[in-house]
This record gives sequence, structure tokens and C-alpha cells, in this order.
Amino acid sequence: MAATKGLSASKRFVRTRLRTGLVRSRNSLVPAIQMTVCAVGAYAFAEYVLGHQGPLFAATSSLIALGFSRDPRLRRVIEVGLGCTLGIVVGDLLLHWLGAGIWQAAVVLLFSILLARFLDSGTIFTTQLGLQSLLVVLLPAPAGGPFTRSLDAVVGGLFALLVTVLMPKDPRREPRKDIRKILDELAEILRDCAKAMIDSDSTAAWHALIRGRNCQALVDRMRQTLRASGEVATLAPAHRRHRDELAGLEHSLEYIDLALRNSRVFARRLTSAINHAALSDEAIDNIAEVLQETAAAIDELTLGLAEQNDGARRAHMRRARTELTMVASRVHPKMLDVQRLEGEAVVMLFRPLLVDLLEASGLDPEEARSVLPRL
Repeated sequence: MAATKGLSASKRFVRTRLRTGLVRSRNSLVPAIQMTVCAVGAYAFAEYVLGHQGPLFAATSSLIALGFSRDPRLRRVIEVGLGCTLGIVVGDLLLHWLGAGIWQAAVVLLFSILLARFLDSGTIFTTQLGLQSLLVVLLPAPAGGPFTRSLDAVVGGLFALLVTVLMPKDPRREPRKDIRKILDELAEILRDCAKAMIDSDSTAAWHALIRGRNCQALVDRMRQTLRASGEVATLAPAHRRHRDELAGLEHSLEYIDLALRNSRVFARRLTSAINHAALSDEAIDNIAEVLQETAAAIDELTLGLAEQNDGARRAHMRRARTELTMVASRVHPKMLDVQRLEGEAVVMLFRPLLVDLLEASGLDPEEARSVLPRL
């Protein structure tokens, strides 16, 4: 029986792994074609036009600069070119002073890595500088001199930028996916808090807090995506018209980040309020209803920020503002039948979260704060 269960679990794992791999490969088809064209084109240009023999660095630098990373490509191109050039300079200087050999290679590599980390925090810059200085010490210089490899690296980077301009992907696609994930998590955090109140389960509220903490990685990832997407929208003429939309997503993300931070503060306070039975049954029902309605408004906000059609996006954003305004107008301890001081603290900590969401939906700060009932 145990062997049968183990075999069944293995089959499920293999099926899941295959399905995930196929989806990932299908989604990567266009970038893979771009990388292939870019690498082969850079190699061919360096070999047949510039006359370099075996210009592997033209192909490898183009792959590094284009890649699947979310880092801005222009930065990666600069890191590859500068790292390659400085690595050759450092390697040549140390080779002249120390000579060639294994221990000299170790000294050169250690010095190059430390120098790269001193100059810049970029991983690619460190790798290129260290690799080039090591190759200078260990391998004979190619025909045309050691800086031929540096020129090959620049060629590869320029080809990567050319592909970005001529074959760009929609820069809004990844940020839309990211904002959907973040807001879905925020909505579920509030629903978890509502359920924790109804069930009088402080552990569930604490789990909502942990869930909120885990969302910070999603926010940081989206900021990185927005930087890369903004670069694509700037470089590619076909997508320059999308810069305003990307700027709007970046603006909304700042307030959504604040809302997530406030949700963690709220969940922590809610855990304490549940443990101390600080809320009456009426207050629990009212606050739980507010949380559920806010989560529903966040769902509408998600549709607005992730929508492709301009008209539909504006309609969703308008509905989200309306729903959030209706919820915010009720968030007052007396309106929610909250009596005890600790219960009032729960309500007071929820008010900034609503202001953040209202600002994310397009209201200015003063207008968002004016929606809340006076204390």
C-alpha cells in the first residue's frame, strides 16, 4: 500500500513538473527566438564584418544583456561592456607586474572581484570584470590584441539593445501580472482577517500577518519590473505611448505598498484584540463586513489596473473608487458599534489603509482623507 501511494505521488509530481515546464517553455518561446537571433547575429557581425576570430564574447555578452532577467537591459549592457574592458586592463597590469601562473591567476581574480564590488554592486559587472582579468592571465591574447574581447562584448550589448528596439515585447504585460498578484494577496489578507474575527481565531489573524510580510518580495519584484519596462518603453518607438500607463502603475504601486504595510499593522493589532476579546459580537460582524467589502473593492481595483482596454480600465477604476469611498465613509468606532479602547485601535489602524487604497485608485491625498468620517 505504501509503495502504491509513493508511486502515485511520484506520478503526480512528474505530471505537474512536465506541465509546469511546458507552460514555462511556451511562454519563453518569443524571448528564446530573440536571444537566438541576437547571439548568432552578434557573433556573425564580429566575425565577418570586424574580422575577429571566434568572437565568443559577442554571443555570450548579448545573451547576458538580453536574458530573462528583470533588470533593465541598458544597465546590463553597460555592466557587460565596462566589466569586460576593466577586467582586461586589470589583468594586463597585474600580468605585467606578477607574471603568468596559477597563483598569479588566484591573486588577479581575488583582486578583480574585490575591485568590482568596490566600484559597483552589479552582479554582471563583477562577473565580467573577474572573468576577463582571469582570462588575460591564463589564456593567450586573441588575434588583434586583448581588447578585441572588449569590443566583442560591446558588439553583443549593442545587438541586445537593437533587438529590444526592433522586437520589443509589450512592457505593460509583466507589471500587470505583478500588480494582479499583489492586490490578490492584499484582498485575501483582509478576507483572512475577517474570517479570523468571525471564528475568534487569533492564530488565523497571525497567519494573515505572515502572509502580508511575504508580499514585500512581490512589491520589490514589481519595482524591478517597472524599471525594465520603462526602459523598453523609452527605447522602443512602438511602445513609447505606454509610458504614461507605466507611470500610473508605478504611482499606484507606492500606495499599494503602503496599504500592504498597514495591513500588517492591522493584522498584528487584530491578533491582540481577538486574544483579549476586545470586540463585541456586533462590532465583529460590522468590522468583518467592512473587511469583506474592502476586499471586493480591491478586486475591482485589480481589474482596473490590470485591464488592457482603456475604457474598461477607467470604468473599473471608477467603480473601485466608489466602493472604497462607501466603505471609508463608515469606518468610525461608533458607527461600527465598537466600545472598548483596544477595539477602537483596530478601527483606527484600518483607516490609513483605506486612504492608501483610495490614493492608489486615483484620488489625491486631501480628497482621500476627507472621505473618512470625522473623529
